[in-house]
Amino acid sequence: MSAWVLPDHIADVLPSEARHIEELRRGLLDTARSYGYELVMPPLLEHLESLLTGTGEALDLQTFKLVDQLSGRTLGLRADSTPQVARIDAHLLNRQGVARLSYCGPVVHTRIDRPLASREPLQFGAEIYGHAGLEADLEVIELARACLRGAGVERLLLDMADVRIIDAVLAPVQLSAARTAQIHAALAIKDVAELQSLSRDLPAAVGRDLCALPRLFGGVAVLEEARRTLQASPELHAALDSLAWLAEQAQGLDVSIDLADLRGYAYYTGMRFALFAQGTGGEPVELARGGRYDEVGAVFGRNRPAVGFSLDIKELVSAIAPRPLVAAIRAPWGMDVELREAIASLRAQGHTVVCALPGHEHEVDEFHCDRELVQVPAQGGVWTLKNI
Repeated sequence: MSAWVLPDHIADVLPSEARHIEELRRGLLDTARSYGYELVMPPLLEHLESLLTGTGEALDLQTFKLVDQLSGRTLGLRADSTPQVARIDAHLLNRQGVARLSYCGPVVHTRIDRPLASREPLQFGAEIYGHAGLEADLEVIELARACLRGAGVERLLLDMADVRIIDAVLAPVQLSAARTAQIHAALAIKDVAELQSLSRDLPAAVGRDLCALPRLFGGVAVLEEARRTLQASPELHAALDSLAWLAEQAQGLDVSIDLADLRGYAYYTGMRFALFAQGTGGEPVELARGGRYDEVGAVFGRNRPAVGFSLDIKELVSAIAPRPLVAAIRAPWGMDVELREAIASLRAQGHTVVCALPGHEHEVDEFHCDRELVQVPAQGGVWTLKNI
């Protein structure tokens, strides 16, 4: 195999795309800062047990492991930054009030979860610790929307679910972990026949509710249908009330509800959401996901309320229009004092100046040289700009 061939689903990022990614990264961090989020930078690797404790256990198969040559302990390359940020909130900041934290950095996955995905996403995220109310949930959704709109995505669909729905449906019965996992798997693919089989020996009301969940998806009206269809309980109505309020507040967003959606069940403790845009072929493309995960800090000794979202900037850049080329100035290379002073002055003013090295044309992918620095003999050799 050629030495320059990269591993599967690992890729170099070339100039124009790299510039676009970097501009998006800066814009996303600035948007988060405008909402009051403080930037943290967790390490790329740390002790495996720290990465995979608590809700991080779900990341085990996605995490690369290696041995620390200094201590002999097993390290992991992070597959998600949220457990690390929870550790920072619990042990390093240790604040009593609300903490708003953002982050941006690469994560590494052992495998892909969908075709054409990268195993090295550039993950951006924002999280609120310390507030259990719906105000924090709404702020995170609004921030995610602001980030995507700032990146150039206009039409967005907000898809919501709540893991408390299935918990409320199954609350009257005691099931083994294996049986519960089978029910969750059937709900994920909306397999009503399998749900009927799995609920044969369950109370009639529980079986009826399980088989009804796959049909409870669509617009906000689904929430009222769920109230009429599912067996009432305080936990069920709390979840439905939360979704109804968030949907009502999500101004300017198309909203869909799927009460059988259990993605991230082992991770989330309440509301879960995703933001979709329309792909080039008209298909929905998920650009950001998040929700409430109040148990994330428990293993670190601080079981604080937590809600947040994340996105992959590499995926985001592929879903939006390319940025225009950066305007630049072409200048000759030379040791003339006045030339060098003119170039330095232009760069100090924020202009991009590309010096053409002797005997070469400067090949670029991301700059458009629309002006040229030329010397005008008639004006005493002054260096001036000329449009190309």
